[in-house]
Amino acid sequence: MGSSRSEVVEEPIDPDTDPVPPAPHHPWRGQGPVVGVVAVGGALGAMARYGATLLWSTPSSAFPWTILLVNAVGCAIIGVFLVLITEMWTAHRLVRPFFGTGVLGGFTTFSTYAVDFARLVQEGRVAIAFAYLMGTLVVAMAAVWAAVAATRRVIGAYGDGPGGRVAR
Repeated sequence: MGSSRSEVVEEPIDPDTDPVPPAPHHPWRGQGPVVGVVAVGGALGAMARYGATLLWSTPSSAFPWTILLVNAVGCAIIGVFLVLITEMWTAHRLVRPFFGTGVLGGFTTFSTYAVDFARLVQEGRVAIAFAYLMGTLVVAMAAVWAAVAATRRVIGAYGDGPGGRVAR
């Protein structure tokens, strides 16, 4: 089998610049670590969601309050988290994929939300299904907005953070 790397073609070098040698390959570079932390974070988030459904179980014929609450809480945490890592702290490159994409992506759930909507429609509870469909979107967006606003207000009350990147 051939190599997956293409051969380097000698290009003319600008005589006014120094040639830059290629960076050595490092095992912690590239997408492998990112995929790994997203997978681990996703598993943790999904287990937390499953735990929430065990603690606050909803009968199959009832309105899916638990998933609505899980999605709202997850969206609020996303709002806080993104403000902290973009405006206050300089985070390691794997923090956002692990916690934002992995943990919170696994905790919040579009698939269960869609299944709950379809179940409500199949049961003939169309008005409730559409209330759940739209209500979840409104609640989730409001949770993100409120969390972002509250986090920025708290950060502003305590001055510039350690990263000195607090937006005003």
